[in-house]
Amino acid sequence: MLALVQRVCEARVVIEGEVAGRIGHGLLVFLCAERGDTEAEGERLLAKLLKLRIFADGEGCMNRSVQDVDGGLLIVSQFTLAADTSGGNRPSFSGAAAPADGLRLYEAFVRCARDLHPEVQTGKFGAEMQVHLVNDGPVTVPLRIVPTALPV
Repeated sequence: MLALVQRVCEARVVIEGEVAGRIGHGLLVFLCAERGDTEAEGERLLAKLLKLRIFADGEGCMNRSVQDVDGGLLIVSQFTLAADTSGGNRPSFSGAAAPADGLRLYEAFVRCARDLHPEVQTGKFGAEMQVHLVNDGPVTVPLRIVPTALPV
């Protein structure tokens, strides 16, 4: 499972002209399920994400997590994170989970996030979205959790 995490001052997702999700300071999380991923990888990724120390402490060092600073989470599905450009200039997305699996894993990730964190907003899986953000820093961190066992 892949995530691209951006520390933001604010972020929002707009779908068909309507705001679907909005946070103030916190983390914008672009999330991608890959073939072979399970809910266990999502749980491991979320645990890492919630403890990721990318917010400044009193001395300006990145020592605080989104939980430490009471920041929000805006979780947006983005299968294009699985892009493979090694074969040319047109990306292949064959490494992304099938749409039904991607939806199931995205929804499980969001449910788990809502169980563990007080402020969680989302986009809409599979929708055409416009994401507006003010990147704080800028700080952008890629995270990847590999499956513990590949399916047979």
